[in-house]
This record gives sequence, C-alpha cells and structure tokens, in this order.
Amino acid sequence: MNYGSKTTFIGFDTDKRKLPLSKRLVLYAYDKDTGEIFGRTPSSWAKIGLYYTAFYLSLVAMFGVVLWFFFQTLDPRTPTRQLEHSLIGTNPGLGFRPMSNETHSTLIHINSKSVQDYSIWTERLVKFLDVYKKPGLTPGRGQNIATCDYDKPPGKGKVCDIDVKAFNSCTEENRFNFHRQGPCIFLKLNKIYGWNPIFYDDPNDLPHDMPKSLKDHIKEITNPEKLRTVWVSCEGETVSDKELIGPMAYWPIPGFPGYFFPFENSEGYLSPLVAIHFKSPAKSIVINILCKAWAKNIVHKKNGVNKGSVHFELMMD
Repeated sequence: MNYGSKTTFIGFDTDKRKLPLSKRLVLYAYDKDTGEIFGRTPSSWAKIGLYYTAFYLSLVAMFGVVLWFFFQTLDPRTPTRQLEHSLIGTNPGLGFRPMSNETHSTLIHINSKSVQDYSIWTERLVKFLDVYKKPGLTPGRGQNIATCDYDKPPGKGKVCDIDVKAFNSCTEENRFNFHRQGPCIFLKLNKIYGWNPIFYDDPNDLPHDMPKSLKDHIKEITNPEKLRTVWVSCEGETVSDKELIGPMAYWPIPGFPGYFFPFENSEGYLSPLVAIHFKSPAKSIVINILCKAWAKNIVHKKNGVNKGSVHFELMMD
C-alpha cells in the first residue's frame, strides 16, 4: 500500500468503492490505471524482493559461518564427551554374529539338514567377516596394519591385524560347522573411546561367579603378559540350559587381548573377535545362552539389568 494514495485493500478510491466486490478484487490483482499489482507497483515489489533476498542471504551466510566455527572445534576422531561424561558410559557390552533379520529377535535357528536354510546364516557371517579378510573394505586400513602380540603392541597410527585363520574350524571353508550341528558364533566387544580394561591378571584373585572352566584356563597360563586379557565366557542361562549347551571351544582364545585397547578411533581399526564353537548342543530345543566379558571395570548387573554381556538363543535342527 502506498501512503498518500486513495487506494486501499478494501475499496481503492471513492469511485471504485462503488464497484461490485468481484471487480474490486480484479482491480486489486491488477490496476491498469496505476500499474499496481496486489497493491504495489512493480518497482515497489522489486525493492521489497531485493530486501528480503538480501536479508535471507545474510541469515544463511551467518548460519554458515557459525556452523563453520562450530566444526572447527570438533575433532573427527576424538569425541568431545568421553567415558563417564558420554551417553555410552564406561561399561562395554558384547555383540554377537550372525543375527536374525527379524527385528529384536535374538534367536539363531539353524536347520543343519537344509543347505538352503543354513546357507542364509553362513552368508551373514561371511559378509560380517569380509572386512577382516579384505583390508581394502575398511577406510584407512592397509599399510597401517601391524602384527601384534602381548609383548608387541601396535605403534602410533597402527592397528592390529586379525587373522581369520586363527578361528580354527570356525571358518568359511568349514561352513562355520553349521552343517555338522556344531555352529560357531562370533562375539565382539562394543567399542568405547578411551576405555582401558582393568584386567583379571591375578589367578588367585578371580570373581566367585566366573565359570570354573575359565578360571582353570587362566590358572594354566604361565606367561603373565597373556593375563592382560578381557576374558569371555558363555553359559546356559538356566540349569537345564547348562546341560543342553554341551561342550564349547573358544578361538583363538577365550577373550580379547589387551593390546587392542584402548580404542582411539584409529583409521582401519577393527574390533577383536572370539569364535565360540558349540560342539554338540542339544537338538530341536531352544537353548538360552548368556555370554559375559570379564574385566574388573565391567559390571554385569546394574539396577537389575544385564550389562557387559549378551543374550541369545540357539536352536539346532
């Protein structure tokens, strides 16, 4: 609206107010006498258009500058909040593979008599292990791979190699023993930036609830360096599950070597794995299995909720 003009949104000048509403609306859309379009001349629309264009471009530029400064304060490899100050916290959990495609399902149901059925599970494991077998699939992994050991931790900028051949019979070539009704399940410890395990490295100071088989294994170790391990155990959850689960073997060892820690988001880093070979679990029945990671700073129960562990069910046909 131009101040000083008789034109208004409702009736324009006195004469035009007498026109029918439909004609007044047409004139408001375009008045050929004044050249106004919706109450403004083309030059007025151009000025206001330029103003808002400049205004919003300024806003976008300011937002971009602020965002740029914000990202300058972030390290792409180092989280701002770590350990107890982060949402993840300081208590790593375990993960298992293969997993069902069904949401929230933790059941591994394998029909060893059907190649088509168990091939689905072997393919999931093959896909999961691909990054361990082919360094090129992980960004930055290649020349920085080091062969590590307890007395030979990775140097600065290096990551430890994980040899899939160390999983003994739990390999793709052996079809992970699914066809022999003795499946291999892989465990990995969830990554927490900067977390350092406090090891159970004294055979005479082990937790009372640690499985006897694991205690016996630890007590047989003669090299004290090898005690620097985040230990792993798997058991049936109930008394009947313990009977049904059968004998197990852990490859390459029942735990994650200490030289993999702490996780510092180095290029090409891959989580260490433990392959659990369930040699002869009971058939045609669901077995509830609970696997735990063992370190002095891993809590297994908190407010009645399982921590530092993973639950899954196994059923073989």
